[in-house]
Amino acid sequence: MKIVRQSDHEISDAGVQQATGDTLAGWFQRIDGKGGVALGRRGIGDWMYGELKVDPWWVGTITNEYEVARGQLEKDGKPKGYTICATKSIKSDASACYAAFTEPAQLDRWFGPGNQIEVAPGGRWTNADGNAATIKKASPGKNVRMTWEDPELDIPTPVEVKFQPTAEKCTVIVTIDRLQTRAEADGYRKAWGEALGRLKGLLEG
Repeated sequence: MKIVRQSDHEISDAGVQQATGDTLAGWFQRIDGKGGVALGRRGIGDWMYGELKVDPWWVGTITNEYEVARGQLEKDGKPKGYTICATKSIKSDASACYAAFTEPAQLDRWFGPGNQIEVAPGGRWTNADGNAATIKKASPGKNVRMTWEDPELDIPTPVEVKFQPTAEKCTVIVTIDRLQTRAEADGYRKAWGEALGRLKGLLEG
C-alpha cells in the first residue's frame, strides 16, 4: 500500500481563515475562552461542529494544532495526534475478510506486492511497498490489532482492523491512532480507503 503524505488543505493562517472565518491564533483564543484544554477533544468538537457548524476536517485539525500549541503531550513526549478511520461494507462473511487480511497470497492481490505476515503476537507484517507492522493480537473473524511502523511515520502508530458481520455483509473498519501530522492522517486515510475498495472488488468479484 503506497501512501502519499499530503494534507487535503493548506494549514496556514490564511488557509484557516478562508475556510473557517478565523486564524489559528484566533481559534486558540476562542477555545481558551470556552474552557481550554479542560474541555477535551469531545467538548471542543461539540462546540465547533455542533454549535458553530465548522467543517469536521477543520475541527480535527484546529483541535490537534491547539493541543500542540498548548503543550498537551502524551507520556512519550509526543502529541496525541490524529485518528483516522476507513470503512467498507463488503458482501462477504467475516471469516473471508479476515483471511484476506492474514494470508500473504490474498494480501498480494489487493494490499500491495510481496507480503510476508506472521499472524501471532509479536509477528511481523512487511511488504514490497515498505509497509511494516508488528502484530499485537489477532482474533479470527473478529479483529487484528497491530503497531504500524512504516519508516516514514513520525512514530509507530496503533492500528485496529475490525470485522463486523451484518446480515449477508461484513463491515471492515480500520482505525489508526496517533498520526502526528495532518499530511500523515490524510495520506493514510486515502490509502486505506483505496485499499479497502480493492478488497471489496476482490471478494465481490
